[in-house]
Amino acid sequence: MSSNASSTGTLADNLVYFARALHEAGLPVGPASTIDALTAIEAAGFGEREDFRATLHAVLVKKHEHSIIFNQAFDIFWRRRGFMEKLIAMLSPVAEPKNAKKQKADGGATRVSDALIKHPPREENPAPSLDLDARFTMSAEEVLQHKDFAQMSADEIARAEAAIARLHLRNDAILTRRLTPDARGHRIDPRRTFRRSMKGGGAMIDLAFRAPAEKVPPLVALCDISGSMSDYTRLFLHFLHVLTSERRKVHTFLFGTRLTNVTRSLRHRDIDEALSACAAGVQDWSGGTRIGASLHHFNRDWSRRVLGGGASLILFTDGLEREGTDELSLEMQRLHRSCRRMIWVNPLLRFDGFSAKAAGVRAIMPHVDEFRPIHNLASMAELCAALSSPARQDFDPRQWLARAA
Repeated sequence: MSSNASSTGTLADNLVYFARALHEAGLPVGPASTIDALTAIEAAGFGEREDFRATLHAVLVKKHEHSIIFNQAFDIFWRRRGFMEKLIAMLSPVAEPKNAKKQKADGGATRVSDALIKHPPREENPAPSLDLDARFTMSAEEVLQHKDFAQMSADEIARAEAAIARLHLRNDAILTRRLTPDARGHRIDPRRTFRRSMKGGGAMIDLAFRAPAEKVPPLVALCDISGSMSDYTRLFLHFLHVLTSERRKVHTFLFGTRLTNVTRSLRHRDIDEALSACAAGVQDWSGGTRIGASLHHFNRDWSRRVLGGGASLILFTDGLEREGTDELSLEMQRLHRSCRRMIWVNPLLRFDGFSAKAAGVRAIMPHVDEFRPIHNLASMAELCAALSSPARQDFDPRQWLARAA
């Protein structure tokens, strides 16, 4: 490295700012990682933009799913024309600078942009060029209601979590065969009627009535926590935490490559404590997916415990099974027979061109009662209302199978 680069400290200052932006965007980047990255660049040197990217990626990225955020932050921060070439010239004066092609901003870059502008650099450092998204046709609340969870900034996610906390589940009680005393009932209660009559010596008959008792059915949620669902899982757990705080009979299970019961963890009053307890008890977060094996575990060990009393079940997954679908179809059939109603919520329905062509999707779909999207606040509010309403024809999964045929 040349003396200019080390004396001015331009590279170090901008690298510290870049690492801080990564940390704000959700990557576990601390001071030690920043020092390691600066040491690696000084030791390795580079002559091209991609060499610089690869060096930073090797030091600052610890998980595969963090690569997306890193690449977006890198493209936004080092976008300023000529700045990367100046760094290359300082670190490797003999290398000829190359013009880097400007890449189109990815859809998930909003969170990174929010992190980059949160701590502005000093005036001597080059400011990053950000693409700002301005909408004048709708209010901020309307935009938030229909914005995809994966495209939200850090501030919008916080506002979305606050909106989810205000959701209220309507009364979804069902009538049972058991009868309970009710003054407005239509059935005479002989035992209570005779007891009332005995108090008056039998001179007059005071009729007592009864009616079918109402019971709030259990709600069971099976949530996919694989890497493809990571942008939606946390906010959906916020939704389940709200339901758990409103009613006692809510059971939540997480699955990726194995099944984990996190019902007790979600009963913490504080949402951060609840999510921390869930993360501590799950070993396969953002990993692979074995839907069939996980459902087999649930049917074998848990279905009889939690699916009694006319329970409703929410299946939260994209249906992209990594293994064979024969076991998946068999376990879905068994699961459907064990519950009163099954609702499948799938983030892939946010795409207009979605078609039920994947083998896993076609194995699950014949055994569910409703097929709904779950990618923004509006769809989450509709799901909350659907839990206490009859099934609607426009969410019938058979229409998706007919389109893909």
